[in-house]
Amino acid sequence: MKRRAFLTAGAATVGAALLPKPFAVAAAGESKKGVMLINRIGPSSSNLYISGVDGSNERLLLGSTGFDYHASLAANGQSVLFTSERAGDGNSCLYRAKIDGTGVQPLVTGPAMDDSGVLSPDGTRLAFVSTRGDHRAHIWVLDLRTGKLKNLTSGSAVAGDPEGPDCHFRPSWSPDGRWIAFSSDRNTQWRGHNEGRGWEHTQELSIYVIRPDGTGFRQVASKEGYCLGSPKWSPDGRRIVFYEITTEGTWGAHRPEYIGKVESQIVSVDVTTGERVEHTSGPNLKVSPQFVTATEIGYLVKGGPDEGLAYTSGTLPAVKRALRSPVWSPDGTSVIYQKFGYAVRPLDKPLYSWDPDWEYRFCDVFPVLSRQGRLAITEKQLGTSSIVTMRPDGSDRRVVFDTAGKGLDPVLLAKGMAGAFRPAWSPDGAWIAFGLGGWFQERATHTAVVARVRSDGSAWEALTDGTTNAGFPSYSADGNEIVYRVWGEENKGLRILNLTTGVTRVLTGEYDNLPDWSPDGRLILFTRKTSATNFDVCTIRPDGSNFRRLTSSGSNEGHAVWNHDGRILYNSGMYGFRQEAALYDNTFQPYGQIFSMNADGSEKRMLTDSQWEDSMPLYLSQSVLSQ
Repeated sequence: MKRRAFLTAGAATVGAALLPKPFAVAAAGESKKGVMLINRIGPSSSNLYISGVDGSNERLLLGSTGFDYHASLAANGQSVLFTSERAGDGNSCLYRAKIDGTGVQPLVTGPAMDDSGVLSPDGTRLAFVSTRGDHRAHIWVLDLRTGKLKNLTSGSAVAGDPEGPDCHFRPSWSPDGRWIAFSSDRNTQWRGHNEGRGWEHTQELSIYVIRPDGTGFRQVASKEGYCLGSPKWSPDGRRIVFYEITTEGTWGAHRPEYIGKVESQIVSVDVTTGERVEHTSGPNLKVSPQFVTATEIGYLVKGGPDEGLAYTSGTLPAVKRALRSPVWSPDGTSVIYQKFGYAVRPLDKPLYSWDPDWEYRFCDVFPVLSRQGRLAITEKQLGTSSIVTMRPDGSDRRVVFDTAGKGLDPVLLAKGMAGAFRPAWSPDGAWIAFGLGGWFQERATHTAVVARVRSDGSAWEALTDGTTNAGFPSYSADGNEIVYRVWGEENKGLRILNLTTGVTRVLTGEYDNLPDWSPDGRLILFTRKTSATNFDVCTIRPDGSNFRRLTSSGSNEGHAVWNHDGRILYNSGMYGFRQEAALYDNTFQPYGQIFSMNADGSEKRMLTDSQWEDSMPLYLSQSVLSQ
């Protein structure tokens, strides 16, 4: 390959450019080993509101807010249950308050993800979703008088294929308290979006009922190729209402580019006979149904020009308003819902830590630490996706590569679909390599180059010719070579560029991505598409020998990087979805958690347990933070 022309940039305009909002990693507590930076794809705030059923008199429900969502009402209408992360960003726990918003008290807390709490009609038992135990989402019942807990869905009568998603969501009590309805993806397969060709998984759900003692389990509604979610009982206990969307549609339901294009319907079935009624038809994504009266069903139109509350019979006025997860009061006069916020999450914001030895903090994407102790990130969440470096304490921060004026589509930049992605330090700290172009879905139609910039921002050069989508580089231990990936039907896999000779060699020819060269130079870590619907973490030697596949859960693993201690950090959905996929917003894979494992794939350990997609971890020890 020909050497690219060396491009000079003005140090005064590039090297000295400052980060718009300062990022400094605060020192960890004295008893901690340090800080783990992670990126989280999810809302940055959430508050509960209450209004009249016609949308009038809207006001905050709670006097004190703390990332609150997924409310439910007691049968007597006097108290409200809700999920809150007030104990720590990412840690979902269950709380109860009076209907006037006072008297907030915890009901279920701890490191597990606890969500979707609902009281039995007599108020003595709480059904909820929890990942406690085996890390999968199960339906639990808590006796509020005795404190006794029971997992309803872990027994042999309910357990599905452990190789599949096998999780359970959205419990709902029958009016007589004898049954709990819920949705589940048990005995379904992992399926990629885009008809099996995409990375992110779709979800197929059916509706089931079970007694609160764990007996009587049976399926009441299912439809091949569809997702049936969020069941609720009719006031007489004869019917269960739910939303119904194609399995493929569950991907579009949480992607902003599909707003207004995905549709679903509100359906109910007779619990005894299975007789089915479709209550809606036509366009709009309709979710969160509930019998408001014996004859009227309310639901949420999610996204699009008609977004807000709607009703199947039209006896109540539609309310056009951006909201989520509505729940109507037992007397049908008011409604409680949440409003998510997506303002930029402050960098270095403390997150809930599932590891007592380390503090967790929020970071922008692709954080990487040089051997000299300098931090680099891609500044994606501010809409520029430029490369920024700084000392971990935030001093001497600068934009070393500004994407402005580099020929990138400004719309894609603002959406985080284009930019300078995945910075990689040279061992001597003199250079930062990165990919420059279009990413994610845009890789199919946009090219990208591997480039590098001097670490002072004074000059940069393209290292590949721009005829394909090349990116995600990583330096060899001696700094003489860079491994990167190319993506396309005819040209795919990992390539190694010798920076001295300019010669590129083919390392792999599969659909491989995100390579990361080990600090000792002996192995290259990467993600491989191992089937039509699955990606796994693998390693290979730089000479192409000793290929090893380290994961095989079927749920997708990736974003793998080497940790400072020689272990591997990666992202996985091996314990399944944590919520109905169609209810998320603005996410790629809503179930991803951070894991670690040894270099040979042994001793896998889950490091996060949130409802959101967590990835891109970087550990900063106390010694690094004190430099």
